[in-house]
Amino acid sequence: MLMAPFGASCVLIFSVASSPLSQPANVVGGHVVATLVGLILRAFFPNEWWAVAIAVGAAIALMAALRITHPPAGANPLVVFAADPGFEFLLFPVLTGSLILVAVGALFHRFARVEYPLVRKPA
Repeated sequence: MLMAPFGASCVLIFSVASSPLSQPANVVGGHVVATLVGLILRAFFPNEWWAVAIAVGAAIALMAALRITHPPAGANPLVVFAADPGFEFLLFPVLTGSLILVAVGALFHRFARVEYPLVRKPA
């Protein structure tokens, strides 16, 4: 399955590794949370423009509340409403794919000698 928002995640992971939005918790958590919101709301709402808007807004609000905002994941409810997948979609491609993206990003940045993920030092 194609997961278009992963392309935008790659831009963040590979181009702006130091951004808080590019960190592993944000990438994986953001994609999982946004997709879960989309799947739950799709189970209860019809595939209408207003339902999609509510799902995107709810996904963004929950990512922000959990402090795992990842902008590309905001599109995941759109994917869910368009494809109408089952809940297995959360495990593959979303969870598996986002973990692979983070792992490849970490490997890439290790060879490029760029710190990723960022390790916060205590103040």
